[in-house]
Amino acid sequence: MTKRRQHSAAFKAKVAVAALRGDRTLSELGSAYGVHPVQITQWKKRAMAALPEAFATRRRTADQDQAAVQAALYEEIGRLKVELDWLKKKHELVDR
Repeated sequence: MTKRRQHSAAFKAKVAVAALRGDRTLSELGSAYGVHPVQITQWKKRAMAALPEAFATRRRTADQDQAAVQAALYEEIGRLKVELDWLKKKHELVDR
């Protein structure tokens, strides 16, 4: 019975990048890294699928940051409006 090896994410990324580069065959990469060529193909496919998401997260993060700032500003506006109304009422009571 063979024991399964678990590879780190950094190792998988390194092998996938080497496969994406395309300067060596999958068999050569498999021999160099001690991984079956089919496994390298799977890691390469996962890397290709994840690449668009890697570039899209920056925009999504900026949108989330903007939404958080906007929510905080609306909260402050509401708080200031309530405080202003209270001060106006307090001022009316003092003038009478």
